[in-house]
Order: sequence, then structure tokens, then C-alpha cells
Amino acid sequence: MPGLVLFGRRWAIGSDDFVLPGAFELFVRLVWIGIFVLYTVHKGQFNCPGGGLLHSYLLGLIILLASIICALSALVYVSMQGTISNPGPRKSLPKILYTRLLLYFPEFIWAVVGAVWVSDNSVQCEKTVVNGVIGTVIASWIIIVFTVIGVVIVFDPLGGKRTFYLPDGVSRNLESSQSGQLLYNVKSSATRVWEKRIRLLCCCIVQDDDHRVAFTSIAELFRNYFSDTDLVPSDIAAGLILLHQEQDKMENCSKEPEEVLCHSPSSLVTDDLDVELENAAHFMLFAAAAYGWPYYVYTNPYTALCKLNGDCCRNRPTDSDITGSDRHNFHFGSILKITGLQYRDFVHISFHNKIYEIPFFVALDHKKEAIVVAVRGTLSFEDILTDLSADCEDLTLEEVLENGFVHKGITQAANYIYRKLINDGILNQAFTIAPEYKLVIVGHSLGGGTASILAIMLRNSFPTLRCYAFSPPGGLLSKSLADYTKHFIVSVIVGKDLVARLSMPNMEDLKRRIVRIVANCNRPKYQILLRGCWYEVFGGDPDDFPTELDGRNQDALTQPLLAEESLMVHRSPSYNALEEEPHLNSPPQYPHLYLPGKIIHIVEESTSSCFTSNIKYTARWSNETVFSSILISPKMITDHMPDVVLKALNSLSQEHGSCLSCQTREYNPSAV
Repeated sequence: MPGLVLFGRRWAIGSDDFVLPGAFELFVRLVWIGIFVLYTVHKGQFNCPGGGLLHSYLLGLIILLASIICALSALVYVSMQGTISNPGPRKSLPKILYTRLLLYFPEFIWAVVGAVWVSDNSVQCEKTVVNGVIGTVIASWIIIVFTVIGVVIVFDPLGGKRTFYLPDGVSRNLESSQSGQLLYNVKSSATRVWEKRIRLLCCCIVQDDDHRVAFTSIAELFRNYFSDTDLVPSDIAAGLILLHQEQDKMENCSKEPEEVLCHSPSSLVTDDLDVELENAAHFMLFAAAAYGWPYYVYTNPYTALCKLNGDCCRNRPTDSDITGSDRHNFHFGSILKITGLQYRDFVHISFHNKIYEIPFFVALDHKKEAIVVAVRGTLSFEDILTDLSADCEDLTLEEVLENGFVHKGITQAANYIYRKLINDGILNQAFTIAPEYKLVIVGHSLGGGTASILAIMLRNSFPTLRCYAFSPPGGLLSKSLADYTKHFIVSVIVGKDLVARLSMPNMEDLKRRIVRIVANCNRPKYQILLRGCWYEVFGGDPDDFPTELDGRNQDALTQPLLAEESLMVHRSPSYNALEEEPHLNSPPQYPHLYLPGKIIHIVEESTSSCFTSNIKYTARWSNETVFSSILISPKMITDHMPDVVLKALNSLSQEHGSCLSCQTREYNPSAV
């Protein structure tokens, strides 16, 4: 860190990243000391056919292993020096690495020689010697193959662009034609590389004009985000580990006023919260059911296939309008079992899935007397592309004064469902069947964000509609639209859910926090990674974070540090040395987008022992500012999963029901 420069190009690996892999290879090489023992024991006993070649092979192998062990020892030792932001003590590492790489040529030749000797049927030496050589040859080829794979992984397609270097004699004035052309070339090259990566990941899906536009848009988004830092993947991992431990140390501090909303059991706020929690627990079933058979199998791994197999041969119901592919009726069968509804309760079901076009269904919920529109969350590559189309666009609606910015990809998905519901007459058909029912729109994750924007679009036509957005993306609505939706949308967030805090300003903030903490820490990276892994797996007390800034005035932390500047492409062979990206204290380049509606934040409070674990959830009304920063936690992904959200809501709903039963028995007049 910064990225290692080798063979005239930058690589996605730092000079301090060779400690752990080098130590592992060193351990493997030291095990081969048995080769020396084998040679010593059989010295002078190579009179068997092929023994002369074996004698030369073992002698050369011992010399080669000794050279490799010396090079690896030096490589590991030098890589252990310095810190992430201070690579000075490791300046000799490229020379050692060149030496180690040169040793791969004789090792490759020796592996070929050993393979030829082993495959020679005329060789009739002792079985122990033959087996030892076979093991050596296999191990050599495994190490060579893994080395090639490692080189491919750390290869940086942009590292060889000479335009990424800024010579001392070149002016940094971007107004000049030379600098302008150079800047354009850099941007174009980076965008093309990211676009190729995305196309490769999405090679299994049919690509049309919408996909190509999305690929370019997402590529520009990634290029902008990664263009101003010189971080390698291991630096990011170390930064996340440090941030997690720092965050755990601060959790016992006093919380912000908007983060804790205390209320008595008899308050109107609590009554409203309990009602919304009960409704949310009910409608979360519909949001989860929209995922179809993958969710049903995931939550019932042992019995789901047997239960679904009984329904797969049934004919599709003619009462419901079903579009899209549902081979063997697995999706619809899963929806029926999760929701507990009947065939006749479904008005329309769409399994059609393309970019900006996501599955949904419309059903009659007789228990709540509601027409439910349930939108599916992310489950395919097309859905991921919709998520990543995170540009902002204006949402213009008639008779709605609170127009503002919205997430582009999710808005296009909402437009698709809106056209289907209105233009195809699906809602008219539903209200013809049940005219007295109210409209409720639900969804989880991507489905929650789509449901929220869809609710805004339908609000004027259906003033009494309600929307329940479970774990929606954080970067969804501008402040004016978020405030407007508080009257009819309820968002439910569990714990430290990453997606609910995911927005471009929050990602920029996370990047700056990572840069700051790795720049300030004075520990070697390998120590951070090892202690961090121990902490994540076995727990314990957070680390003490000794930094080079200990004893300095805290006000100094508001200014960019030299180490931080070195990580923010300060004359480094980074992705974009010319681009005028903001540094640590520059104003944000992305508009702030927020969660929709009123927010219910559910927090897990668990008490566990060696034999038992008691998990209890608490819920409170929260504020969008609480989700203005990404929290690092092992549960930041699992807290987003639909089964976890449903479990938390069911737990709170059951707890509320049991409390009502207790109060009824306590104040029963007949018992007095």
C-alpha cells in the first residue's frame, strides 16, 4: 500500500501483503526438508535403473529449495516492516520479489524433470524414493498453479496505463488541451475496464439495449467511486476490521437523542408502534412469499421439496392471471404455502424478470381486508443491475408538490409495475372483486424500495393506501419526498442492516473512514488481520488502536493527513491521478437520499450462555439520520435477510399479544 509497482505496472496487492502467503509457503517448503533426509539416507545407493538422474534431481532440488527458502524468509521479513501508510521500510521488497519470481523458472524445469522421471517405467528404484519424488513433483505443480492463479487475481487491468502517471514536468492545469485529453483517456479506459468486468459477470443473461445502458452507467459509478484512492483489497479488509472494533468500543457511549425514544407502555406512541408491528408482521409474509420457491426451500430445507412435489403436477388455476416462467408450478406453490391463501385469492401473478422489470403479485387478503401488491426483492443478476443503477433522477408527479430525486433503477422498476397495474387494469379487476378493501403495497429489499416509489405514484388515485417497506435501500428518496411519505409508508429495519444504510454518500463516508483509520494506525497489516480474525471468530475486547496521532490535538483530525493524502492518489500510480475528485473534507458529490416513510428500528438484545441462548427484540420509532452511516458488523448482511426480519417481527408481535393477555387477566372484573 499503495499498490505494488512491479514490471512497470501497478498490481492490486500491497508490499505488506506477502507475510501470510509467504509464511504459508515457507512452512510448506520447510516440510520438504524431508527431501534432504531422503537424499542423505540413500546417498551412494542410486545404482538402480534411472538412479543417476535421480541423484542429480535430488541434489539440484535441495539447492533450489535452499535458495527458495532464503528468498521467502527475506520476503516475509521485509513485508512485515512498516505500516499500511508507511511503505518506506519495504522499499527493497520488489528486488526480493524479482529474485523469488526468477526461481520459479528452475523450479518449473525441475518439476518437469521430476514428472518425466516418475513417468519412466524403466525406473526401478526403492518405493520410498519414488514416492518421495512423486510427492515433491505434485507439490511443485500445485504451488506453480496457485501462483499463476494468484497473479491473475492481483492483476490490475488499469495498472499498465502510462497515462495514469503524472510526470513532474507535466502541468496539472486541467484547462490545457493536453491535460484534458489525458483526463478523458483515463476516464474512458477505467470505464471500459469496469464495463468489461460487469459484462463478464453477467455473461449468462441475454443482453439488450437496456443492459448496455445499465452496464455503462454502473461502470461509471464504480469508476468514480474507486478513482481517488490507492487502496488494495487487503487495506479495505484491515480498515473494516479496525472500524468494527472502534465501533464496538463506542457502543457503550451515550447515544444521540434521536437514537433512543423512550416511552411508557400507555403512551399513544407505543400503541401506534404496536399496531404497526402487528401489521408489519402480517404483511411481511407477503413480501417474503414474493421470493417464491428459493425462500421456501431456504426456510424449510428438509421438507420443502417434498411438500412442493405434491403440487407440481397440478394444473395452474384459471382464476389467476399468471405471466412469466414458473416451471413445475414451484413458485406459485411456494407462495400459496407461505401466505396460506387459496388459488382464488390471487388476481395477478408475474414471474417476468428483466432489468428494471421485477416480479410481483396481487392478492386479496381477507384477514386484513386488503388488496396486497407484493414486490419481489433481489434474486437475479437482472435485479442486481437494477440495484446498481444508482444514479439520481427527478420524480415528477401531478398534484404532488414534494417532487425530488429518486433512485433511477428502482424508479424504473416501479414505473413498470405501475403501468401493469393501471394500464392493464389489474387494480380495477381487484377492486371490482373487493371494492371495500384498502390497497396495501409491500416488498423487501429491492422490493421494498420499489413498493415505496410505487406507493408515491398511486397515492393520488388511492388516498388510503398503505405501504410497508421491509429493509429498503437507504439511498432511495430525497428529503422532501421522504418527509412526504411519512403519512402512508412504514419502513422496518432490523439491527445493523447494510442495505438500509447503503447510499452513495454513505459509501463515500465509509471510504473516507477507512482511509483515515488505516492511515492513522501504526500497526503492521498482518497484525491487524490476524487479531481482527480472532476478534471476529472468538470475540473478546476490542483492540486499543495505537496510532501515530496519539497525543495530538483532536482538531488536527479535521485536516487531511500526509498519510491520508498518500492514499488519496497524491502523485501515485492510482486509477486517476488527474481527476479532480474530492479529498477528505470536500463537499459530497452525490445528493443525500433517505429511507422512505416512518422508520421502525428493531434491535436484537441477546443473552447467551454455554447451553442456552435467549434472543429478545426491541422496537422503536427511529429517525433517518440514525442510518446516515454504515455500521460494520458480522450481522450487517444477515440482518437484511427476509427470514430474520420475519422472525423479529413475529417475536415482537407474539410478545405484544402475550402482554395483552396478561393485562386482560390482571384487570378482569370477574376475578375481583
